[in-house]
Amino acid sequence: MANSTDVRVLKDTTANPGPLGLMAFGMTTVLLNIHNAGIYELNAMILAMGIFYGGMAQVFAGWMEWKKGNTFATVAFSSYGLFWLLLVGLILLPKLTFIDGAADLASSLTALGWFFMFWGIFTFLMFIGTLRINRSLQVVFLTLSILFWLLAIRDWTGSEMVGKIAGWEGILTGLSAMYGSIAQIWNELYGRVVLPLGPVKK
Repeated sequence: MANSTDVRVLKDTTANPGPLGLMAFGMTTVLLNIHNAGIYELNAMILAMGIFYGGMAQVFAGWMEWKKGNTFATVAFSSYGLFWLLLVGLILLPKLTFIDGAADLASSLTALGWFFMFWGIFTFLMFIGTLRINRSLQVVFLTLSILFWLLAIRDWTGSEMVGKIAGWEGILTGLSAMYGSIAQIWNELYGRVVLPLGPVKK
C-alpha cells in the first residue's frame, strides 16, 4: 500500500499593519512640522504624539511586520518609531535636573544637525529599496530624506527661513504617508484600486 503524504499549508490571516505604521508616522510628522513652519509653538500635543502614536504605534507596526516576514517594513517602522521616541527624549532630557541644560547651544545644534544628517542618509538608503515597491512609498521616503537634510542645514546655519521651508516640506511628507495609509485601507475594503499606490513592475 502506497504511503500518503499530507501537505499542510499555513495561511496568514493577520491584518496588514502597514496602514497603522504609515498613519502614525504621517499624522505625527504633519503636526510637528506645522510647528516647524511657525504656525504654533512646540507643545505637549506634539510630544504626546511623538511618544504614543508616532513612537509606540510604529514600533508595534514594526513588530507585526516582523511576524509577517517583511524585513523592509520591520526596519522602517521600528526605526522611525524609535526615532520619534529619541526626538522626544532629546527635547525633554535637557529639562531634567540631572542633565546639564546649560550646555553650549551652538555645540548642541551642531550635534543635532549630524543627528538629522544621518537619519537622512538612512532614509535615502531605504528610499532605494522603495524602487522595488511602489510610487507612494517612493514619495514618502524621498521627501523624508529631504526633510532630514533641511533640518540638519537649519541647525548648522541657524536659518529661520530654512526651518520654515523644512516645516512646509515636512507637512507634504506627512500627508504623503497618510495618503499611502488610507489608500491601502480603502483598496482592501472595496476590493479594488480606489486610490492608486503605483506598484512597481518587478
